[in-house]
Formats: sequence, structure tokens, C-alpha cells
Amino acid sequence: VQLQASGGGLVQAGGSLRLSCAASGRTFSPYAMAWFRQAPGKEREIVAWIRWNGGSGDTYYADSVKGRFTISRDNAKNTVYLQMNSLKPEDTAVYYCAKPGVNGRWLREREYNAWGQGTQVTVSS
Repeated sequence: VQLQASGGGLVQAGGSLRLSCAASGRTFSPYAMAWFRQAPGKEREIVAWIRWNGGSGDTYYADSVKGRFTISRDNAKNTVYLQMNSLKPEDTAVYYCAKPGVNGRWLREREYNAWGQGTQVTVSS
């Protein structure tokens, strides 16, 4: 499967962005999907995770984004989204979508074997 992330950009603190990740080739259903991010000088970290059916209770958020970010997916469109509200300067990073090699609730990047190219999000203060 190939993943194409888009939607990043420059936004002021308090603003919003919506990232999209489109899958081509083999579909990503019924796999869970995740968004990671990597800030300059820092390790890549998970931001959010969603099970393939994406129902309530089937998501995970890092504490730093809980209540501000929402992950969702449209399996008919082979697309996963990350709605980011109330953005802060510390959210500045390159954001990646990823698919795990084995389906499951994986929170570490080593469990993911398909990655999008990354989309830059910059939040100004």
C-alpha cells in the first residue's frame, strides 16, 4: 500500500488544520491506522490511532493532543484524517500517516511498515 499525506501548512496558534492520508494499491481496510509526528531534534512519536472500523472507543490519542485532535477514517475512500484544532506552537512537526505490518493497537513506530511521505505543520505564536 502507498500512503500520500496532505493538508499541512502554516497556521497561527489557536487555528485549525485537517490532514488527509490517501491509500492506494492495496487498501488499508481492515487495518488500524495511525498518525505520527516528528519535531526538529526529537524522536518520532505517535499522535493518534484508529481501529479499522473507527467507532467511538476505537481510537487513541497522545495526552498532548487529547481534546484538540480527532482522528477519523473513510474506508470507502481509503482515507484517514486528522482534524487538528486549537493548535499550539509545540504542535509544529512533520506529520506522517502509517499502517502497521500486523493489525493491532500499536503505539510504537517499529510496528508500522508503510509510511506516508510526511506533511509539514508549522504553528506560529
